[in-house]
Amino acid sequence: MQTALLAANVGGSISVWSMFAEATVTVKLVMISLIVASFWSWSIIVQKIIQYRKARAQAEQFDQAFWSGEPLDGLFDSVGGDPDGSAEKIFASGMTEWRRSHRDDGGLIPGATARIDRSMDVAIAKEAERLQKGLPVLATVGSTAPFVGLFGTVFGIMNAFIEIAEQQNTNLAVVAPGIAEALLATGMGLMAAIPAVVFYNKLSADSDRILGGYEAFSDEFATILSRQLDS
Repeated sequence: MQTALLAANVGGSISVWSMFAEATVTVKLVMISLIVASFWSWSIIVQKIIQYRKARAQAEQFDQAFWSGEPLDGLFDSVGGDPDGSAEKIFASGMTEWRRSHRDDGGLIPGATARIDRSMDVAIAKEAERLQKGLPVLATVGSTAPFVGLFGTVFGIMNAFIEIAEQQNTNLAVVAPGIAEALLATGMGLMAAIPAVVFYNKLSADSDRILGGYEAFSDEFATILSRQLDS
């Protein structure tokens, strides 16, 4: 309603771009920083959604191959020592250490089980770092963007009061531009923060589920190797 009144008073149209163009330098910098943070957040969100979808598909495909009954040595030879999939990398790290633990006479070097476990744990830690890369940015944007927007709001309101003091007039046409840029800064802060918070929680949960699957596979694989060692 205030916007409509202002438009009627000044005889022009009000738009987001016009409010941005007429904002003070400080508020403009706040808005630009929020726009950059929003684009950065969305680029991470899209990249992580694609990455997690690919990781789940690769894990499911490898799980089918692993439980297909094919001998582990044959599966390792087909996968190779440096595969692309995360689950395959964990499997390859365990199998590599398994083969290294055999002496030339066919015996096993003591402590093979512990070394295999540590090797797979290191592989899981590397995959965890790769999966969670970028999530702290979403957490930072989600927690700070509202306050950055509030900083712009304070300056917008302050400018409105300065205009009142300078013109000695409380007409809506005097105070509306400052209030408009203040509210715009608040809205942009929320627009940057809300998606960042929502997708941070979702992607963190997705990452935990994927890593939980890797850890479950590692435990199952270690059990199989331990059974072969005992036999």
